[in-house]
Amino acid sequence: MEEFLERLAASGYERVSQVTTRGQFAVRGGIVDLYSWQTSLPFRLEFFGDQIESLREFDIDTQTSVRDLRSIDILLNQGAAVFSPPGRSADRPSLIEDQSGNVRDYVRERDLIIDVEPDGISNAHIQISECWIETGPEDFSGAFQDCELGEFGAGDLVLAEAKRAQFVERLKEWRANNARIVIYFQTEGEIERFREIMVGTVEGVDFVEGTLARGFCFPAANLVILSAAELFGRFAVHPRRLLRLRRAERHRAQIDFSELTEGDLVVHLEHGIGRFLGLMKIGRDRPPGGPSIEPPARPAIAPYQDEQQEVLAIEFADEAKLYVPLEQAYLVSRYVGAGKKSPPLSSLGDGKWPRAKIKAAASIFDYAGKMLTVQAERQMQPGYAFTPDTKWQAEFERSFPFRETPDQMKAIIDTKIDMERPRPMDRLICGDVGFGKTEVAVRAAFKAVMEGKQVAVLAPTTVLAQQHFEVFRQRMLEYPVQIEMLSRFRSHSEQKKVLQLLREGGVDIVIGTHRLISGDLVFKDLGLVVIDEEQRFGVLHKEKFKELFKLVDVLTLSATPIPRTLYLSLVGVKDMSTIETPPLNRLPVE
Repeated sequence: MEEFLERLAASGYERVSQVTTRGQFAVRGGIVDLYSWQTSLPFRLEFFGDQIESLREFDIDTQTSVRDLRSIDILLNQGAAVFSPPGRSADRPSLIEDQSGNVRDYVRERDLIIDVEPDGISNAHIQISECWIETGPEDFSGAFQDCELGEFGAGDLVLAEAKRAQFVERLKEWRANNARIVIYFQTEGEIERFREIMVGTVEGVDFVEGTLARGFCFPAANLVILSAAELFGRFAVHPRRLLRLRRAERHRAQIDFSELTEGDLVVHLEHGIGRFLGLMKIGRDRPPGGPSIEPPARPAIAPYQDEQQEVLAIEFADEAKLYVPLEQAYLVSRYVGAGKKSPPLSSLGDGKWPRAKIKAAASIFDYAGKMLTVQAERQMQPGYAFTPDTKWQAEFERSFPFRETPDQMKAIIDTKIDMERPRPMDRLICGDVGFGKTEVAVRAAFKAVMEGKQVAVLAPTTVLAQQHFEVFRQRMLEYPVQIEMLSRFRSHSEQKKVLQLLREGGVDIVIGTHRLISGDLVFKDLGLVVIDEEQRFGVLHKEKFKELFKLVDVLTLSATPIPRTLYLSLVGVKDMSTIETPPLNRLPVE
């Protein structure tokens, strides 16, 4: 095994703690992870001494095995020292057995050479000439033929109405120069829609169904490559592959006392709010859980260790102390409260805490009854029944730049069926991040707007509201849909103008945070409410919309619904659609 590792290192492989790219290997005891230069997946070799017990491929993101192998081919990079990064020695003539070849032998006369980061190539050139190219740097540089490169550029070719004429003129110029024009679209629906928009002007243009982040012009080859990004204004973000780290703990205890520090507020189920003083050992003759006026400065030393017990020390009002044995620690939880003001400490034995619990329980029951009343009214009263899809809806859905997954398509159909029923919709869309929940909301919003209804999209944070604003605006760029946002990113005068437009019906879709629940917001004809990340809103926030607008359709999106929402879905109060199929080429989310 050691000889194998030495040969890998001598051949240019880099030893790291965890492999992330080709040309690396990692060692953990008898396990060797190796990412060979020529393979798409890394290998995992398990050694017992010098004997290989297991050999398999594994996924670099999840670190899980993909398939077992009987044998593997490892490319040993004999010339690794030539292109080694700065700081690594390039003087390894012993590795080179045949110095008769050079780069010219592998480059044909008409091959096009593109210099990427030419400064780095020059540095490698110097290393080569100093190390083992005996004929001098002139021969090496002569292997490449200088070629004047044209500029790679892609302008803003969004096909808004005002820019179509400009695009047609550019198309004529390219055709006049006998340039080959290729346009990439992600779906067949985009190709059909583009042909309809540009009817009579796309003769001689090649259409390709595929993925291309950006287009470019290549004058040297008389070639023009365009993508849907320039044509429709949808610039998809392609994140880099990130190494997915496993969590050591998937289930944490309700409270971890090692994370509490002295002075933190805690809640005892029977005695109320106190201040955590730490863990200590006391004699077993002290009544367990019983209060005392003043504890000893340090634990008393008992004759036998068994006569002591470890307890949680909690301070209450009037400096009263409570010692909770660890077997009763389930009665203690961390204090979680709203606002920055700290609550007063509870007093032991005064009866206020039990009365406060009774009062809180009564308030919960009262509000639960109010929620049931609102839900019953929504179920009993007829709501607005949307008409079936129009041709505009079909055209809008064909413009979606990705392929719908089966679960996503089912969620879209279920949502439309609910909207077309004569009762208010209350549907939960449950799916992981990046599984396509937002597209379900976008299509539902478009359906509502096409019938003259207004749509409110409620997001928990300003950043998420801004993201939704950009997504909705890009998706509906080709349609006369007025979209606005209410958040702290907008000035007071801008918000005032949006509020006026909402009252007059000048805004079709409004996206915002808690500002949408304020009392001064008046809609002319609200038809749909979308609540994203519902688990991050309080019950009062979510139910206020239903109370104010009892007959509107409500669509809730969540990756991790809270137990109350999930329970309502399971018992049939809410309808639920689950998106479990990830989109094609979806990358893991860290």
